[in-house]
Amino acid sequence: MIARFQPFHYGHLKAVKYCYEKFDEVIVMVGMASQSHTPENPFTCGERLVMIRESLKWAGLDLSRIITVTLPTMEVNRAAVHNVKLYSPPFTHVITLNPIIQQLFREEGYDVIIPPLEDRTIYSGSYIRHLMVNGNPDWKKLVPPPVADFIEEIKGVERIIMLHKERLPGYYATA
Repeated sequence: MIARFQPFHYGHLKAVKYCYEKFDEVIVMVGMASQSHTPENPFTCGERLVMIRESLKWAGLDLSRIITVTLPTMEVNRAAVHNVKLYSPPFTHVITLNPIIQQLFREEGYDVIIPPLEDRTIYSGSYIRHLMVNGNPDWKKLVPPPVADFIEEIKGVERIIMLHKERLPGYYATA
């Protein structure tokens, strides 16, 4: 399962649970791992790994069946499939909502699965970050409790607000 997890939310958790029920082992790949502190990628890879791990433990999933790997930021092109294979244990299925990634893996012969969706209008990292930027505490209802607690602990909302206020050259805010 490939995603950015900016931040990890209930939609992601539902997708991981879907994979967990369908397969003996699940590889969760954190994409754009080398990007952080930008409006679209505010959290570090390490922070996202904490969010994922704590959420999976909170949900009662057996972590021995779940492998987390990170994928550095790279151009999305046909070579991306090769790079994913370099950073991951062997796999036969790819679970992602990104239509470009879906196409690339299909072209390479992989079985691509689109997980069951939650309401994408609210279970979306960009929407959750939008709520944070606007000071709306409802974002906490869209993420597992360990994620909300961790974001507060690291002052993640303050970081996101600052990143959107600064509008640094080359970074584009979506909230």
